[in-house]
Amino acid sequence: MSNKPTATNKPKNVGDLLREFQHSSELLKQELAKVVIGQQEVIEQLLAAIFTRGHCLLEGVPGLAKTLMVSTLARIMDVSFNRVQFTPDLMPSDITGTNVLDEDEHGRRAFRFVEGPIFTNILLADEINRTPPKTQAALLQAMQEREVSVGRTTYPLPDPFFTIATQNPIEQEGTYPLPEAQLDRFMFNIIVGYPSEEEEEQILLATTRNEKPEVTKILSARAIINIQRLVHSVAVSPFVVKYVAHLVRATRPGDPRAPQFVRELVDWGAGPRAGQFLINGAKAIAAMDGRFSIGIDDVRKIAVPVLRHRVSTNFQAQAEGMNSEAIIRRLVKEIPEPEIPKLDKGAAKR
Repeated sequence: MSNKPTATNKPKNVGDLLREFQHSSELLKQELAKVVIGQQEVIEQLLAAIFTRGHCLLEGVPGLAKTLMVSTLARIMDVSFNRVQFTPDLMPSDITGTNVLDEDEHGRRAFRFVEGPIFTNILLADEINRTPPKTQAALLQAMQEREVSVGRTTYPLPDPFFTIATQNPIEQEGTYPLPEAQLDRFMFNIIVGYPSEEEEEQILLATTRNEKPEVTKILSARAIINIQRLVHSVAVSPFVVKYVAHLVRATRPGDPRAPQFVRELVDWGAGPRAGQFLINGAKAIAAMDGRFSIGIDDVRKIAVPVLRHRVSTNFQAQAEGMNSEAIIRRLVKEIPEPEIPKLDKGAAKR
């Protein structure tokens, strides 16, 4: 019997891994399409965040399948999922968990930690702006450090861990706007819009029949962690880094390179975390497309959801009907690509 390694035993190269990942992401989208009709751009951004360990804030009017989208995604990914309905009387311990006093058969008493719903892979924080800042802040440590501190003990969260929050942009009475520090933890601020007329007809046909589509599990928690490592290793050139830095700095009215309209219409712009998310998100977009390096177009594709909640407009912008999204779209059009240094032919010959 020959001892030569068979083709199936050969170690996979990066190209093979990327093709497998591209195939898996397409299968994910196909399974989601069985339940959620349309919203391809929203789904792509959700997957990009998950594949880069990011968190998402979904905004949209009621009835646009935001909760259904997230719960279906959790079923397809074969990971644990918890949904918390945020209300004004919700306490931080209702999310993180609490210590309870237990007594054993010998009468000895000891505190035991009871995990809250945050101990899951995907946490859906429904209507996050309906709870006071004290409870909203309970998510900060979890989103940044992937751990929760209760009393003197810190507990690690399951890996992978994602927070996907929703909020209603219309009804603002009795709500508590998210603090800027917490908004900055969200990789994407995704606007879920109305479906097209054709999509709405499909939704009506699909949801008024007594049929429940079955979805197939595609990725496990371990597979998602491996994909995150693969996406993290996607190449980024100094050329793209230079463009990202220029774009982010152009959102700051105090920066010398900021355009005049930014200085007039913006109170404050994005911080360095925005640049990190632009590069990581572009890596996910490129990897889902089967490419192992990112380009300027990948950055432009996700610029609005990454920067939308990190740019604050002033009264003049509101008077002119300009919101942060319009300013970002104008910046993306106006910020030029960096110049590539020209090769000195004479120096090359020498």
